Amino acid sequence: MAKLICCRASPTIFHLLQARQIMESEMMCNASHLPSPVTLEISHHPLTMRRMVNLVIAMERIKSSVAQSFLSPDFRDQDFLSIMLESLVEERFVSELLAAQPEQKFTLVPEVGPQCYSVEDMQKRDLVLVTESMKLHAVMLQAGSSSYKVNLNMLRYRPPVPSTEQPVALGIRGTQYYLSCYMDGEEASLHVETVSNTDLLSSISENSDMARFIFYKHVTGQNVTTLRSARFPEWYISTKEEDNEAVYMCKEASSSSTFTIQPVS
Repeated sequence: MAKLICCRASPTIFHLLQARQIMESEMMCNASHLPSPVTLEISHHPLTMRRMVNLVIAMERIKSSVAQSFLSPDFRDQDFLSIMLESLVEERFVSELLAAQPEQKFTLVPEVGPQCYSVEDMQKRDLVLVTESMKLHAVMLQAGSSSYKVNLNMLRYRPPVPSTEQPVALGIRGTQYYLSCYMDGEEASLHVETVSNTDLLSSISENSDMARFIFYKHVTGQNVTTLRSARFPEWYISTKEEDNEAVYMCKEASSSSTFTIQPVS
């Protein structure tokens, strides 16, 4: 004798409860039309979402395509089992494997070593470190004041991708100070920081916080250079028109962000 088993949905899948009730009602109504060897039993067991969906889809397929088979006196349990197995919905999980992208880094060029340069803006002003504020100022030095002038050691790096610009770290000669750039609100700002462990500068991830020490040196003419932040590419090291003002970061290149940089022995 064939038995049609239908299970009640657990409370966690209440959104299918209405479909279950309709299905049970239809099955109870159709039970009177089934031949006497076939009876309908409804059991009450916890049901998962997947099983509930399989059951609903299976019943719809049975109703639409093979409902007449139940009326046949030759209908057997094996026939019903075959119908149910053919109506099951198989669930497959396909995971997409993405190849890990290599980390982009600025790698120090050790065979070159730090090179020292003098830096002047387009008004022939030198850079001076104001220790009270730890800021660089562009100053027109008078005769006999050259000892206050700051020269910069440049560490050269290999760029993460080929570029016409040279990535460099800018250190103040004779100190452990390095120039850095990071955002202060909506504005990029230039700072002077102490780096006691220079090994931290040997390899710098492009997206790491240490990238604040990297600047792109771009030569636009004979010893005429711009220095823009690698971390914030729209911002350039610049000087103001007024004398003895702090060096700052300016958005977009201009004459105030152009320097004469020459090697110092």
